[in-house]
Amino acid sequence: MAEEKVRLQKYMAECGIASRRKSEELISKGKVKVNGRLAKIGDKINPLEDKVTVDGQKIQTEKNHVYIMLHKPRGFITTMSDEMDRKCVAELVSDVGVRVYPVGRLDKDSEGLLLLTNDGEFANNMTHPSKHVPKLYRVTVRPGITEEQITQLTSGIMIDGKITLPANVRVVTQEPGRVVLEITICEGRNRQIRKMCEELGLEVARLKRIAIGPIKLGMLEQGKWRNLTPEEVRALKRSVSKK
Repeated sequence: MAEEKVRLQKYMAECGIASRRKSEELISKGKVKVNGRLAKIGDKINPLEDKVTVDGQKIQTEKNHVYIMLHKPRGFITTMSDEMDRKCVAELVSDVGVRVYPVGRLDKDSEGLLLLTNDGEFANNMTHPSKHVPKLYRVTVRPGITEEQITQLTSGIMIDGKITLPANVRVVTQEPGRVVLEITICEGRNRQIRKMCEELGLEVARLKRIAIGPIKLGMLEQGKWRNLTPEEVRALKRSVSKK
């Protein structure tokens, strides 16, 4: 029986090229060809018969999946290449041995836990809006925070025309002109915590992600990466399969 056709961006993700969203960007930029012809969004391919190339290089399904965590420092953008020659997380994982790409993102000015993989299905499940994977951040804000502002954060705030889902907020330390919070959100909207705080007139001095689902950053040094243990991978997969 002939293999069923799959969407091109899904196949690219399974091959460890990029996430589905980033694969669509590569297609839109004219970097992808199928059997020598320029690909377009919506194309489907037969993995057994069709030849897919990205920037002239043939791709194939990645058999061995890799899952790593990186302690991203501030100043690095969450992408594997950048046309403006900014520092990318790719520089920090160049010695992984296989091509991996970020699962979700952390903005340039934020730091902490970032997952990377070459497993497209895993990445898609972890970042799909319907999964609501909790992410825990340690956030330093200025000058202070009121009970009313905490209530607003936990209830939901209008950003980019849409109310955020309820967040969990805990005050870690509080001193004059500075408060450290732990904020858990279950969405992956762009610069979400920064925008939520901005709406309340709070200045974010530092933002660090310290956990994704059941996985914690722990004592991993800044700029370093390590492989997730098999149990950590299973725990992450269980956390999204239940939703």
